[in-house]
Amino acid sequence: MAEMEKLREMIINGNGKGIADHVVKLVDRGQTPGSILNDALIPAMDIVGDLYQKGEYFLPELLISARAMQRALDVIKPKLAEQGVKNVGKVVIGTVQGDLHDLGKNLVNMTLEGAGFEVIDLGVDVPPDKFVAAIKEHDPMVVGMSALITTTMPAMKETIEAITSAGLRSKVKIMVGGAPITSEYAVEIGADYYGPDSTDGKNYARDVATGKV
Repeated sequence: MAEMEKLREMIINGNGKGIADHVVKLVDRGQTPGSILNDALIPAMDIVGDLYQKGEYFLPELLISARAMQRALDVIKPKLAEQGVKNVGKVVIGTVQGDLHDLGKNLVNMTLEGAGFEVIDLGVDVPPDKFVAAIKEHDPMVVGMSALITTTMPAMKETIEAITSAGLRSKVKIMVGGAPITSEYAVEIGADYYGPDSTDGKNYARDVATGKV
């Protein structure tokens, strides 16, 4: 459909102006929220992620496209809930204790939501016990932790230890990311996955949801 293709192009090009009105128009013309999500938003962000990983898009383009997608998602979210459309899965995410950076975390949030996940964002400076409480409350399949400065990296290990002590480690997959984090460090602290960017994080969460990992 031409109008759905237009929505995909708006997201890919980061054209957020008028995107909410365009989504409303699609709904008024009979497109279901589920079809808008599955046939436009998810494919568009997959293309954006591929362009980023190929080096054809950079962080500013990725962020602009994600913001455009978020505007579209804001329109259909309530309608998805009304129609009982199930999310792909739940992800709890937060920046670890002592760290106030949230740009990378927010980008991961938007990318995951655009892929159909329900994201429980705990914010920044999140202590281990808050991660533990969120796992107990929301029963996510994935927990994401971000750290942007080296001095807060140990908080990731402390959080994983707290999750383990609470008897919850086997219930969740843990992915970590942020500028100073490496795959070696992820292994060292007992995380399941290191995501160098939001697209990798989304792909890993999708693999968990589909039972590939």
